[in-house]
Amino acid sequence: MKVATQHQIRLGARRVHYRVVVSEAAGKLRLRVGPNGVEVLQPAARNSEDVHAFLCRHEVWILGALERVQRMRGLLRPQEQRAGEILFRGKPAQILVEATHTRSRGCSIVHDEGRIVIRRGPAACTAISRSLESWFRQEARKTITRHLAVVTARLGREPGRVYVMGQRSKWGNCSAKGNLSFNWRLILAPDSVLRYIVTHEAVHLAVPDHSTKFWLTVQSLCPEMERARQWLCRHQSELAVALGIVLNGTRTKGRPTSR
Repeated sequence: MKVATQHQIRLGARRVHYRVVVSEAAGKLRLRVGPNGVEVLQPAARNSEDVHAFLCRHEVWILGALERVQRMRGLLRPQEQRAGEILFRGKPAQILVEATHTRSRGCSIVHDEGRIVIRRGPAACTAISRSLESWFRQEARKTITRHLAVVTARLGREPGRVYVMGQRSKWGNCSAKGNLSFNWRLILAPDSVLRYIVTHEAVHLAVPDHSTKFWLTVQSLCPEMERARQWLCRHQSELAVALGIVLNGTRTKGRPTSR
């Protein structure tokens, strides 16, 4: 007969819920992490202290496995995104292109009442997608700079250079030289998510590894860390959407105006 009980343990900076299944037939402790969470198979001859020590020894592996499960949930989660719509600061924003009489060779972009309005004159030669990405990068840099100033002041550390880039596989990075780089697509996420990534990379200026000290420092500076990580895992595919595809469903508003 197998008996299952629910427990929790703190691993690093994360509180992990796990299920213990006691089995007379089991010969040794076994661990499994999947969509249903963490499960430990415990031989009847072993006790709860053995299980606790067993989980602590496998802390790094468990946290990594949970991250992988969360990433898969985000990738497999069906997305409902309307044509001409994109996330901006965590909320859906409709993109609207307005034809104007301006002589500018570029585009003017504003965020107005939940819409991203792109104003483009007949002389404009820059692609709308390129103008939109440049605007997102500018918005991201302003917000990243603001959050970074708060975190580095509390850490007493300053970065070398700060880059806002279009990395394909990273949200942020801290180099060996103390330079920080961030993905501009973070501006599409809620502010709490962007703040978490900024805090994560800034803390690497003081703690270069992912030790328990590192995670505790991040959590102390960013209490919403766990919630932000979960949001990012669930919604990362929405942040990675190609701007060209989004703009294919965008409509142009009326005739040229004088604005």
